[in-house]
Amino acid sequence: MTSKSKFRRKALTGAALAATLAASGPAMAQGKAAAGAPSEEAVRARADALIAQMTPEEKAGQITQYFDFTDSPDEARRVTDEMAAGRAGSLLFVHDPAELNRLQHIAVEKTRLKIPLLFGFDVIHGLRTIMPVPIAVAASWDPKVAEDGQAVAAAEARAAGLHWAFAPMVDIARDPRWGRIVEGAGEDPYLGSAMAAAQVRGFQGAYIGSAGRIIAGPKHFAGYGASIGGRDYDEVNLSDSELWNVYLKPFKAAVDAGAGNIMSAYMGVNGVPATGNRWLLTDVLRKTWGFKGFVVTDAGAAFDLKTHGFAASTEDAGVRALSAGVDMEMAPPFGQSAFKTLPQSLAAGRITTAQLDDAVRHVLEAKIRMGLFEKPYVDLKQAARVLADPAHREVARVAAERSAVLLRNEGATLPLSRSALKSVAVIGPLADSARDTVGPWVFDQDDKETVTVLAGIKAELGSGVKVSYSPGVTLPARVNKSIFQSDEQFAAGKAQNVDDTPELARAVALAKDADVAVLVLGEGQIMIGENASRSSLDLPGRQQELLDAVIATGKPVVVLLMSARPLDLKGAKPAALMDIWYPGTRGGTAVANLLFGKVSPGGKLPYSWPRDIGQLPLPYAHLTTHQPKTVEERYWNEPSTPLYPFGYGLSYSTFAFSNLRLDKTRVARGEAVPVSVEVRNTGSRKADEVAQLYIHQRYGTAARPVRELKGFERVTLEPGQTRTVHFTLRPEDLSYWAASTRSFVQDASTFDVYVGDSSAAALSASFEVAG
Repeated sequence: MTSKSKFRRKALTGAALAATLAASGPAMAQGKAAAGAPSEEAVRARADALIAQMTPEEKAGQITQYFDFTDSPDEARRVTDEMAAGRAGSLLFVHDPAELNRLQHIAVEKTRLKIPLLFGFDVIHGLRTIMPVPIAVAASWDPKVAEDGQAVAAAEARAAGLHWAFAPMVDIARDPRWGRIVEGAGEDPYLGSAMAAAQVRGFQGAYIGSAGRIIAGPKHFAGYGASIGGRDYDEVNLSDSELWNVYLKPFKAAVDAGAGNIMSAYMGVNGVPATGNRWLLTDVLRKTWGFKGFVVTDAGAAFDLKTHGFAASTEDAGVRALSAGVDMEMAPPFGQSAFKTLPQSLAAGRITTAQLDDAVRHVLEAKIRMGLFEKPYVDLKQAARVLADPAHREVARVAAERSAVLLRNEGATLPLSRSALKSVAVIGPLADSARDTVGPWVFDQDDKETVTVLAGIKAELGSGVKVSYSPGVTLPARVNKSIFQSDEQFAAGKAQNVDDTPELARAVALAKDADVAVLVLGEGQIMIGENASRSSLDLPGRQQELLDAVIATGKPVVVLLMSARPLDLKGAKPAALMDIWYPGTRGGTAVANLLFGKVSPGGKLPYSWPRDIGQLPLPYAHLTTHQPKTVEERYWNEPSTPLYPFGYGLSYSTFAFSNLRLDKTRVARGEAVPVSVEVRNTGSRKADEVAQLYIHQRYGTAARPVRELKGFERVTLEPGQTRTVHFTLRPEDLSYWAASTRSFVQDASTFDVYVGDSSAAALSASFEVAG
């Protein structure tokens, strides 16, 4: 889908990177004063001066974004002609700096008004330096990891000539069958909000237009993660209570952090397509939240208002999207642009000049804030330097280390002792796959830059320990083609007919001859992501057979899961089990550091891990209902509880929580409640723990969930060290949207507080909000 960059990339020096990250304070809400940023008045005046000179056709073009179809000469020519006529405002999927300059030259030098193009790209978890996938970063429970990673991504993107990321994806996902769970922060709105805000700060810096930063584009507004059955692109039906209390919260956090763009979703929400939903895009986003940036559709979502059976025609689709609050149409391909019909709708009186101008103004203001009129071109030498600095790779390594979640560690199998090992068998189809190690949404993969798990283990052990390797089995081909596969790649995958039996037997033999077997199992990167929902949580192909056979050897087995959704191991119990997700460019180095104890895993699950697929969805924040004592008996054939609860994760050390204190046990509405707890490292290793605070409101205007996350902090403790962790329960943490009043309320009620290492925390106290 993309052209390959011609540049071997270099990045900021370590000192410059540190300075860049340190300068990333809280993002300013767009339009507010920030040092170095132009005033809102000056930006608007400049935009209005341009709008006054534009024809309706130029206005419609300015709010249209075209794909860069490098593999379709006819399509590319049509788009280029539109650019030369001043009828294209943005392009996406261009990331070669030289090509960006060529295209920008057309817009800046060849058009009547010389308005530069805005270049967007799917910078989801890195451009050249690939961070762990977003769900992995959420598992770090460390917003700084998210912020630092996206600051690196922004630095590389801006150096390459990009201005805008279609990220972060902040959709809540409570059904792991949905493939796009990989792009978000999991099931919880509080954790999701923290990660959303951190990523916006990382992308944008202190204000839109900050040096080395780009515009953040939170998506998909709103509710996309609740598609029926976890089926991508399917409809969404959510109560208003779920919308306000769960699915909208991360978007609100992103807007409050200053996000300059919002992407509307493809699908219908309660019967109304999100891209034509004025209540969402205008009433909520602009009027209630005060959003001042620009709204872009997801690919083809305006044109597809007709496909939904919502709009009567392409012209009607353009009118309804613009009227709902869309400012820019992402319009692939050229012949499927709804906004191209806006001039004739204006002439027919179906839209007003003011409506059209508002959308154009939002887009022009973004270009002005980004400084594109002053500096439209890429410095090619600077791009080559910025896109390859080792400091960026170090950020990726640390992120991968902090994201890993240790789920099982019987008999302290991990960390492995180098001195006690003579041989290690590394087994699995993902153990030495560079492309799978970095995960989905990577368009400029360089295998030489990526450290696989096998390579990381070999580098760590050197020549003193024998490392044998077998893929064991192959991953099966998809039934349908991934949007990230070419026709040729899909056909080649379907045509493969490999008999795994000989290699599986060889893998088992290697395990028998080794001191320990390290199995790297999971899903290939084309098995997760957009257009990659799945009706099963089983290990694909014959991986389960491989796992069972290796465990049967009696040798210690360490399983590393490379996935983004919980997988069903069918009761298999390896000695150790760690979720390493898709760990990114330096994933293998990070995994080796974790395996051999250079660092201790401290990540926590960002979702509940079901026992099997029949339990889904299984959010921890459920209501008590009228039979709370039987909550674990909802199914007669197995417990209704998860295999691993939300927030769960082990360490190479142990921790104790004690002395939970509430500064106030009775407060009035609107008052905060300070909370503190002591966390002690009771083990013998330096390690991290995540202190998690949950609340339960006993009664009120509506029934509330049994537990809701309202605070967390990741702390590093030396052996024997105790630290007091402080939280503050704010009035907004004690408020919620009630269906009975159709408004946010804070009730007079009794609240239970739980603090510990997961959503199953036992340490508790209570306080009262007085009427």
